[in-house]
Amino acid sequence: MAAPGFWDNQQRAQVQVEQRKGLLAVVKPLDEILAASGDLTAMIEMASEDEAFAAEVPAEVERLEESLEDLKLKALLNGPHDMDGALLTINARDGGTDANDWAEMLLRMYLQWAQKNGYSAKLIDRQDNEEAGINNATIAVHGPMAYGYLKGETGMHRLVRISPFNSEGKRQTSFAAIDVSPEVPDSAEIEIDEADVRVDTYRASGAGGQHVNKTDSAIRLTHGPTGIVVQCQNERSQHKNRATAWKMLRARMARLEEERREAEEADKYQQKARTGFGSQIRNYFLHPDQRVKDARTKFQMGNFQAVLDGDIQPFLDSVLRWRAGQPLEDGQ
Repeated sequence: MAAPGFWDNQQRAQVQVEQRKGLLAVVKPLDEILAASGDLTAMIEMASEDEAFAAEVPAEVERLEESLEDLKLKALLNGPHDMDGALLTINARDGGTDANDWAEMLLRMYLQWAQKNGYSAKLIDRQDNEEAGINNATIAVHGPMAYGYLKGETGMHRLVRISPFNSEGKRQTSFAAIDVSPEVPDSAEIEIDEADVRVDTYRASGAGGQHVNKTDSAIRLTHGPTGIVVQCQNERSQHKNRATAWKMLRARMARLEEERREAEEADKYQQKARTGFGSQIRNYFLHPDQRVKDARTKFQMGNFQAVLDGDIQPFLDSVLRWRAGQPLEDGQ
């Protein structure tokens, strides 16, 4: 980074800065644990002579064990794109207006998680529903191992609650689909034949008024062979929306290749692939009781609001263990 000309190419420099952050996220805590283990050894030696040191040992051992467990989880993030940023898309599914509202609640949840854990999150695309909530939205999450942590969120998220949009106060079940792809750098080799991609332009939707978009600046890309569709309308410039849409398509193609590789690996060992792509993965209950439970790992939390406020790291950690085939403790 100190080399002359490093910042001449901002895009390439930013990729290397992100790589450095990812490496430091593992190396720095490892160095700290090694140093602390040396201090612990000295503390134990002194404990035989001084009871004050002996009283401090259990707490220090517990702290080191927690740090080591966190490092073990990071070691599981060893996939080809786990160090990359993530593109996370939320789509409202079955449930009418409740599903649109649920999709917006999930959007807020992931934005809160990113903020609380030192990640930056940028809204790339958002389509509001006329009544309430959103039809869909896409955010880019940047930071060490963003994709590695978030890729397990791909699948269907189910909410059960008393509907605020039902005058009779009936219980409503709503669904929203999450799709997470790695934000691969432009230097990564992702083969896409442009002849296979249909490009459509359309007028971006908006709230109206003097700022309504009067040009066909929104872009939709459809990849024929796979059926993958991506779209972007957040920027006023068609050129910027096109560039972002292509970035999103490259990300989806990289994710598709990762799914294929995981399936082949599972077949080799005659195991069921632990991807969870496209399946119902988590249930959120507000009625009759409040809890959130992962359908794969069986991990659950009783504080519904804390989860919706972004406290989802325990779920991400439990999915990492599950994907790696590690035994899960009760409730984890």
